[in-house]
Amino acid sequence: MSAPDPVSGLLIAIPTVILACQAGAALARRIGQPPVVGEIAAGILLGPSLLGSLWPAAQAWLIPPDAIPYTGVLGQLGLLFFMFLIGYELDLGMLRGLGRTALVVSQAGIALPLLLGAALASGMYATLAPDGVRKLPFVLFIAVALSITAFPVLARILTDRGMYHTPLGALSMSCAAVNDAMAWCLLAIVVTVSRSGSLLDPVVTVALSAAFLGAMLCVVRPVLARWTPGARRAAKGEAPRPAADAPDPRRDGLLLLALFTGICLSSLATDHIGLHALFGAFVFGLVLPRGSVPIERAATRLRTVVVPLLLPLFFAQTGLRTDIGMLGDDPALWLWAVAVLAVAILAKWGGSTLAARVCGQGWRNALSLGALMNCRGLTELVILNIGLELGVIGRDLFTMLVLMALVTTALTSPALNRLRHPDKASGTRPEPGLRQDTAAYSNSR
Repeated sequence: MSAPDPVSGLLIAIPTVILACQAGAALARRIGQPPVVGEIAAGILLGPSLLGSLWPAAQAWLIPPDAIPYTGVLGQLGLLFFMFLIGYELDLGMLRGLGRTALVVSQAGIALPLLLGAALASGMYATLAPDGVRKLPFVLFIAVALSITAFPVLARILTDRGMYHTPLGALSMSCAAVNDAMAWCLLAIVVTVSRSGSLLDPVVTVALSAAFLGAMLCVVRPVLARWTPGARRAAKGEAPRPAADAPDPRRDGLLLLALFTGICLSSLATDHIGLHALFGAFVFGLVLPRGSVPIERAATRLRTVVVPLLLPLFFAQTGLRTDIGMLGDDPALWLWAVAVLAVAILAKWGGSTLAARVCGQGWRNALSLGALMNCRGLTELVILNIGLELGVIGRDLFTMLVLMALVTTALTSPALNRLRHPDKASGTRPEPGLRQDTAAYSNSR
C-alpha cells in the first residue's frame, strides 16, 4: 500500500497556519502588542494546548499528521533565512564607543540571569531533566535560555513606538546587541557540550568553529566586499551612485542566488562542525558587507517571503510541541512554571534595572531599560527548539519556557506605556545622564 501523498495536506496546512498567524499578529497590533506575541499565541492555539484538545478531528484536518514533517522542514528553512536576516541587520557599529551604562547593563543582563538560571536549573534537574541528560548541559541550557533578549523584536517595538533613535532606544539596542552576541556564543558552548561523546570532541569543535569564523571574516567577507561595488564605495566613504545601484533583474537574480547558496553552505558547515545549522546562517549574515543597495534589496526580497510565509510554519511547529495540558493539575509543575517566569523577570528586568541605577540613571529610565531587556520573543523560541531537538529539555519544560517567552514579551509594551507615559513614549525628556552615556553611539552611526 502506497504512502499518502503529503501535497494535499500541505495545501491545507500551509494557508491555515499563515492565516492564523496573520490573524494573531493583527489582533496583537490592535491591543498594542508586537505582532510576534500574536504569532506565538496562534501557533500554541493550533497545537494540542487548545485545538488539539477541544477538537482533535478539526486539528487533524487543518494540519494533517502526514504533512507535519514537511511543514516542519519548511519552517526550519524559514528560520535559517530569518537568522541570516538577524545577522545582517545586527549593526556592529553600535558596539563601538559604548558608554559605561551600556557596558554595565549588557553584562549584568547576561550575568545575573546566568547565575539565577543555573541555580534554578540545579533545583529542577532531578524532576524535569529528561532521562540520560547530564546535569552540566541541562544547567547551562536553562541558564542561557533565561538570559536571552530578542534583538529583532526589541527593534520592532522601539520602531513602532518612535523610540528607535532616542537615547533610550539607542542604549537598549546597544545592550541587546552585546547580549545576543554573548548568548549565541554561550549557546554554541551548550550545543558542543551536549553533543560531545568524549573529552576531545569539544576541543575539536572549538577549533573547527574558530577556523570557520576565521574563514568567514578573512576570506568570505573580503570576497563579497569586492564583488559588491556599493559596499566597496561605502567602505571608502564615497557617495552612493543611484545609476549604478538601480534595479537590474539579471544582477539582482544572481545576487539573490548567491545569498541563498551562501546561507545553505554556511549552515551546512556549522552543522557538520557540531554546532547548529542556524549558527552558519547567522554568521553569514553578520559578515555580509553593509552599504550595498543591491544586497539590501535582495535581503528585503528574502524578508518579504520568509516573514509572512515561512516563519509562521516555525510558530506552528513550536505550537505543536507546546502542550499546556501536560502540566495538567499537578501543582508541582505549575509551581515550577511560576518559578521559571519569576526568575526570568527578576534576573533580566531586575538585573538590568539595578545596573542602570548603579550607573546613575533615574528610576524611570532604569526600569524602562530593564523592561526592554526583558523582551525575549522569537529569539527565545529559536533557542528552546534547539534545546528540545538536542534532547536537553523535555516537552514539559519546553512548554514552561515557551509560556515564559510569551509572557515576558507581552509585558514589554504595557510596562513601557506605564513608565514612559509622561514622555508620550517618545523619550523627549530623558532623565539626566541618559543622553550623555549614549552620545558615543549616536555619533558612530
